[in-house]
Amino acid sequence: MQRKWLLDKIESYRQSYPEEHAEINRLVNFIESTEDCFKRTMLEGHITGSCLLLSPDKEEVLITHHKKLGKWLQLGGHSDGDPNTLNVALREAQEESGIMDVKALSDEIFSIDIHKIPARKDEPEHYHYDISFLLIAGTKDYEVSEESEDLRWVPIFDPKNVVYERTLQNMMTRLRTEAKWLRK
Repeated sequence: MQRKWLLDKIESYRQSYPEEHAEINRLVNFIESTEDCFKRTMLEGHITGSCLLLSPDKEEVLITHHKKLGKWLQLGGHSDGDPNTLNVALREAQEESGIMDVKALSDEIFSIDIHKIPARKDEPEHYHYDISFLLIAGTKDYEVSEESEDLRWVPIFDPKNVVYERTLQNMMTRLRTEAKWLRK
C-alpha cells in the first residue's frame, strides 16, 4: 500500500501531539477513504506537502509571499499524485526557492494542518490537508519563482515586520518552543 509510509508517520506524530487528535483523525479518515487524495483533481480537497526551510545555520526560515493567495506562507504545494509528502516538500522547496541543495532535517512530520482554500475562477473552494517537514538549505542564495511575489529569510527567534498566515504562525511558534527540532 503506497499510503502506508504516510499513515505510519501520522501515527508517530499522533504520539507526540495527542492534543491534535481530532485533526489527525480527520486527516487519516480522508486518506483512507479518498482514493485520489493525492491528486489536485480531487475537488473537495487534497494532500499537500510543505516545509519550514531553515538556513544553513538554523537561524532563519525562508518564507514566500504567495502570488495567488497574497499571504506570507511556508514553502510547499500539491502532491500531484505522490503519496510521499516528504518528497513533495523537498520538491516544492527546490522549485519555489531555486535552492537545489535541500535536505530533510528529519523524516518526522513537523506539523499537520487542514485549511480552507478560497474559490477562484478555475477551482471551487476546497481543503488542503497539509503535512509539513523541517528541511535545511545548503545555501541562502535563492531565486523567486513564478508562484511568489517575494521570498524572505526571517529570523526564527526575532521575526519583524512580517504578518504570518495562521498556519505559518503556528509552525514558527512550535519551532521556537520545541528546541528539539533545532538540535537535529
